Amino acid sequence: MTDKDDTQKAVLITGASYGVGAASALAFARAGYNVAITATRLENLKNTLSALSKTDVRVASVELELSSQSSIEAALGASQDALGRLDVLINNAGIQGRTSALEIGRDEWSKVFGTNLDGTFFMSQSFARQLRADNAPGSIVNITSVHAIKSRHNRLLYGVSKAAINHLTRMLSIEWADYDIRVNAIAPGRMLTNSPMRAETENDPNYIEKMVASIPLKRLPQSEEVAKTALFLASDAAASITGQVIVIDGGLTVS
Repeated sequence: MTDKDDTQKAVLITGASYGVGAASALAFARAGYNVAITATRLENLKNTLSALSKTDVRVASVELELSSQSSIEAALGASQDALGRLDVLINNAGIQGRTSALEIGRDEWSKVFGTNLDGTFFMSQSFARQLRADNAPGSIVNITSVHAIKSRHNRLLYGVSKAAINHLTRMLSIEWADYDIRVNAIAPGRMLTNSPMRAETENDPNYIEKMVASIPLKRLPQSEEVAKTALFLASDAAASITGQVIVIDGGLTVS
């Protein structure tokens, strides 16, 4: 593990190829954090790395497969080797599941939950163990979704996995409070993220217009807004905030 200046913190962000992950990497870098970013393939991080190259912080890019414990341990180890002790973990990576409830099979269920819920837990556990070994405080921010709160057709797998992460957030915040490890979550509403999986709908003006019409504030949340909230939750300004799920959806879930 390399030493790092105690005044300069480091963050690990999973799923940083685009959207909230990429925006968070840039927000933390601009705030002076050294940044480790992950993706299932390193080539997927090229745009994020290009943006980070314009900042004045150390950056590490690491491959990560959340369904594999050995991959989680290797990613944390590589990030620590590059940046020293990690102070903040942003659990952003996850996969979609859009199969109707009657058609969901065990393999698909296991794949979505293995990545979203299991991956978030074991990533958090490994990170917390590192903090405990160093007797250091830390912050975890889990990125969930309004689908964890508001029901919708064909979103059972994704929504239930994210709802479980919301409660995981609350449970871990109690268990790890004695160690000064804060755990919070952000549940964003529908956003434009440049996700390859959403290319068709994100380029459809009629679809976007319909989405905006359902939101009381009549605008889609931006990835940068979520990133700034994650930065706040990780900061000393949020030192008394733990176990919370912050919803950023323009009023969708209360309408």
